[in-house]
This record gives sequence, structure tokens and C-alpha cells, in this order.
Amino acid sequence: MDKWLWHARVVKARTSAAELVVTGHVRVNGARETSPGHAIKIGDVLTVALDRTVRVLKVTAFNARRGDAASARVLYEELGDAKRNS
Repeated sequence: MDKWLWHARVVKARTSAAELVVTGHVRVNGARETSPGHAIKIGDVLTVALDRTVRVLKVTAFNARRGDAASARVLYEELGDAKRNS
């Protein structure tokens, strides 16, 4: 999961992705997941609580490597409105 979050450019570093997962800031299909190595599959919905936003992403693809922003954008579909925490 941490690798996918990094490839999808949700975070800038893979260690940051792992930290998000370990600290309970990521849900997979509504269930909190704390294992960075947890396998995800196409169709899974990830809810990611970032600093001031919550992103809900549906996994649509995987990449073997981390690419540019355009190639990262095809890895997911953004669902719903992002909620801002003020």
C-alpha cells in the first residue's frame, strides 16, 4: 500500500506513505489498515487523511515505477469532494 501511495504521488516519499499507514491515517474499503505492506487491488477505495484534507481514491491501476504527475493520475479516480479540516 505504501508503494502505491508513493507511486500515485499522494505523498512525496515512500517513508511518508508508510508513516501515514502505520499511524492509522489510511482506510481500505472503510477499514483502518496499519500495515504498509498490505496488498491492495484494483477497485479498492482508499481514504487518506492528510494534513488538512481527506482524499478518497479508487484504485484503477498500478505502475512498476514512480512516474510524473500525469502518469500518477491514471492510477486512481478521485471520489467525492475532498473535505477540508480547518
